Amino acid sequence: MAPETHTIPYNLIMTAGDVALLWLVRCKMPKTVQIAGFFTLATFGVIAPFFLGEYGLGILQLLAYGIFVHGFIVLTGLAIILRSLSRKMAMAAAVGAVFLGTIAVDAFAIEPAWLEVSHVQLSTPKLKTPLKVALVADFQTDVWGEYERQALRLTMAEKPDLILLAGDYLQEFDEQRREILRQKFNSFLQQINFSAPLGTYAVAGDTESFIDPTNWPQAFEGLPVTALREKTTLVLPEFCLTGLPLAASRNPRLKVAPCDRFHIVLGHAPDFALGDVDADLLVAGHTHGGQVRLPFFGPVFTRSKIPRSWAAGVTKLTGNRTLIVSRGIGMQRGVAPRVRFLCRPELVIIELLPA
Repeated sequence: MAPETHTIPYNLIMTAGDVALLWLVRCKMPKTVQIAGFFTLATFGVIAPFFLGEYGLGILQLLAYGIFVHGFIVLTGLAIILRSLSRKMAMAAAVGAVFLGTIAVDAFAIEPAWLEVSHVQLSTPKLKTPLKVALVADFQTDVWGEYERQALRLTMAEKPDLILLAGDYLQEFDEQRREILRQKFNSFLQQINFSAPLGTYAVAGDTESFIDPTNWPQAFEGLPVTALREKTTLVLPEFCLTGLPLAASRNPRLKVAPCDRFHIVLGHAPDFALGDVDADLLVAGHTHGGQVRLPFFGPVFTRSKIPRSWAAGVTKLTGNRTLIVSRGIGMQRGVAPRVRFLCRPELVIIELLPA
């Protein structure tokens, strides 16, 4: 979790509450007092983020601290204190602490950097030769490290014929740090010769449109990358490619005219798939697959108008159309918790085969 300023008062108060609650238990205060202390701490932990958190994502960050840091502290402390008072209660607290700790290690330390390369095969009578497409979505980083370099290396290792970049490349709000990050990003892309025989095409996502709407293509300066700023349809020898700006990709009533060959539509958000889009393959990112998925429920948040079941993977649509939404390579930054749970990051490789 990022050390944002708004987390300091919350964590200081919660830490004092953790100590106070454990003191009540250690001193064998009346059960009613202990229960009151527990509910006071829990109530503050849940309600305070709505006053201290920055926007919705800041609220989630504080809730994550409350559950995974302070919940773990309290349960571990109870397991130790209750050993001589109630073996069953101590065991229950220990199990709870292990459960929270295991989820935290997976969600904050393992999954965010556990990149999966997903291969999808589709057949179509509209192609005469196979076409391998790399869908790179939501790189969305504010740091430059080995994980970011490896994700780009893996993209090139797949030797795609076509690379589609679905937006949200860099998420750094400070102008000076963003420029340094952009230079590192661009330098490495040039170092690995980031390109594909049939072209590399990029559209803007939220981070480009809201942080750097004018200069975002500079991240690809000096590279054979075509930045599609407007709604554009390119008629290429084997296929057509329509690139959408952010607003169009968010439009659930969007209309895209047909093309006389295999037609791919690239957008950042997948909402356009709800519209009248006459194409064979629709590709997008934005949802991060929910970033946090629960068993039997799926993604908690998709930040999209599409059904939750469409938020990641392959969805067959009417009219022989296919929607593919990537879970993304990176994750939400800024004041958001740096978390992925049951939702590994992914690079999507689409293999289009002649029918």
